[in-house]
Amino acid sequence: MSNPEAPTNSNEQPPKFVVVEGPIGVGKTTLTKKLAATFGYELLLEGAADNPFLERFYEDQQHWALQTQLFFLLQRADQLNSLRQNDLFQPVRVADFLIHKDRLFAGLTLADDELILYDKVYQHLITDIPKPDLVIYLQAPTPVLKSRIERRGIICEQQITDQYLDQLSAAYHQLFHYYDESPLLMVNTAELNLAESTRDYENLVEYILSIRSGRHHFYPLAPFDARQV
Repeated sequence: MSNPEAPTNSNEQPPKFVVVEGPIGVGKTTLTKKLAATFGYELLLEGAADNPFLERFYEDQQHWALQTQLFFLLQRADQLNSLRQNDLFQPVRVADFLIHKDRLFAGLTLADDELILYDKVYQHLITDIPKPDLVIYLQAPTPVLKSRIERRGIICEQQITDQYLDQLSAAYHQLFHYYDESPLLMVNTAELNLAESTRDYENLVEYILSIRSGRHHFYPLAPFDARQV
């Protein structure tokens, strides 16, 4: 079933710089890798495993939040600045992070005085950061996120609470409610299996190829539908 409001022209080329975002457990890295393979794009992945403070952060957020957030901010800013130095608009890439999400996490985890310090560094580093041609925002309710986190079995992530996931999802919603720097596609993954369902994934790719501007929602109906709002 198709919707007359859905974008057309699906033979268009994909955006050159695509970012996939969303809360932990939503499947952003999995989708990023699949899109890179489909489009023949280079991968740009956040190096969470390279953060020496992350495991300690999950054990004691209050003590390790500032170190964790500053490491991530510096790491991601370096990655994006390297794109600009190597001419972003010649290579094509899919990334599993948006630099703006660093401020989101900082707002959730840092004390007021730490946040003031963080913001000074943040504002300095994001100047002239390359902007995506499309941001894909993946969503899912907390029980779905929790189930996926448990299933993938990363030990330090098992300490993440439902309360933290609720706060994180609300913060993401707030971020993208106002986000207008790039075209935005919002995807509720609760009823989608983008990792294993060929139909779900191909329908999403077709929709991506049609987007050039604006804000969009993608979600399945019976048997499938995608709508622009």
